[in-house]
Amino acid sequence: MHGRYSFSSTQSSAWFLPPKKATPMPYKDLRAFLKKLEESGKLHRIGKPVDKDWEIAAVCRVAFERIPESRRPALLFERVTGSAMPVVAGALGASRSVYCLALECDNHGVHRKWSEAELHPIPPQRIAQGPVQENVFIGDQADLYRLPIPTWTVGRDPAPYITSGCVITVDPESGIRNVGTYRIQLKGPRKLGLFINYLQGGREHVEKNNRMGRPTPVAIVIGSDPVIGLVSATRLPQDTDELAVAGRLRGDPVEVVHCKTVDLEIPATAEIVIEGMIQANELESEGPFGEYTGYMGPKAMSYIVDVQCITHRDQAIFQAFISQMPPSESSCIRSMGREATLHKHLVEDLHLPVRDVHLMESSGAAAYLVIALKKSHPAQPRTAMCGAWSFAPQFGKFTVVVDEDIDIRDPSAVNWALSFRVQPEQDVVIMPGMAAVQLDPSQAPVEIGQEDPSRRTSSKIGIDATRKHPFPAVAVPPQEHLELVRKNWQGYGFQEGSL
Repeated sequence: MHGRYSFSSTQSSAWFLPPKKATPMPYKDLRAFLKKLEESGKLHRIGKPVDKDWEIAAVCRVAFERIPESRRPALLFERVTGSAMPVVAGALGASRSVYCLALECDNHGVHRKWSEAELHPIPPQRIAQGPVQENVFIGDQADLYRLPIPTWTVGRDPAPYITSGCVITVDPESGIRNVGTYRIQLKGPRKLGLFINYLQGGREHVEKNNRMGRPTPVAIVIGSDPVIGLVSATRLPQDTDELAVAGRLRGDPVEVVHCKTVDLEIPATAEIVIEGMIQANELESEGPFGEYTGYMGPKAMSYIVDVQCITHRDQAIFQAFISQMPPSESSCIRSMGREATLHKHLVEDLHLPVRDVHLMESSGAAAYLVIALKKSHPAQPRTAMCGAWSFAPQFGKFTVVVDEDIDIRDPSAVNWALSFRVQPEQDVVIMPGMAAVQLDPSQAPVEIGQEDPSRRTSSKIGIDATRKHPFPAVAVPPQEHLELVRKNWQGYGFQEGSL
């Protein structure tokens, strides 16, 4: 039976979230965050029945096309045909404002929150039990087909894919936990294909176990406190426990419980958890899949997860990330998280006068990097390029450094700097033999296969688009005149929102 998904606890037959009251700090779970999104006008309910095999993906794509980024909401599909669970998409990265609500800060506070979280993590707190294990299905009862996993690229993806899974593994040598978001193909009622690209922490854990001939325990978390999803999709140093970083982001330890069938800890208030084992040295064809680049990612020989257990909350919510062609939820999440950690590295570790960094969403938050700095030495732009490439080798195929007066989130401003502050012969550097942007289709024909070593290296281009000498004055009206007009904008017959 399907009822309208409600945030009110007075409708006992309907899906519900906690009663309306002041949202606690921090968010206890995904449900508390969805309540905040609705209160902020950032959640759109879809009450008509939808087909997970084509309709969810199509609605998400049209929403991203038609709704301006500043007003784009998360989408709650309350009635999914053939499933007892609703599906929410866009809940972490429908827009930058949604992302900021997840972090409980404004856009200017994002870098600071990430920097503090990386420098001062708060370890998780183990508790005896949590709502994530209100329903437990072990062995043959652990049926993945009960989950409303959408098909994203109809006619091209070979099967439904889990796009929002926070994949938890542990380094068998150091014991350090990793949480990462990777593509996960549904292969059977108790079988998943897991693709983890090189340079990812989870892959290192699996390969260490493979060399010892041991299977790798894995837990796939779907729907949790929003900061857990954010750290899962953000690049952090290999020796960092992402759940500890999440603890600092939320201002309180993440409560975890022990899995039922594998030796791992999971967030206690998550919606759904899939427990399993990655069999040692076993690979199977997986993909193709519609990737963050906007192109189909190639088939790959990927890990196999044998599912041992599925646990979920009462009235569980299935969360999905909107990916594929940018702009997308996945590119928004990666862009903001990666910018914050890269900014911290350049400013606090390398002490460069960097003012801001931006990974353009049109590049899948990977291929096109812009850095703004207050230059005091002619070598600083190239130093910033090298610092960025060393921290995140697979990012910034195109890296542009501009002066601090350029709004690096305005493509027209960046293109203006490229047009009139660059002499190509002097200001452009090409670096061969660098790490490639992952899944970049320009790298080589997709028939070569993702695991071919030739796809792992590429070249990068760095452009110093800063002023090298005194420039003429900028040709715009005086700032005080512009501010006066902005202040009296409605007097000219314009609506306030058109400013």
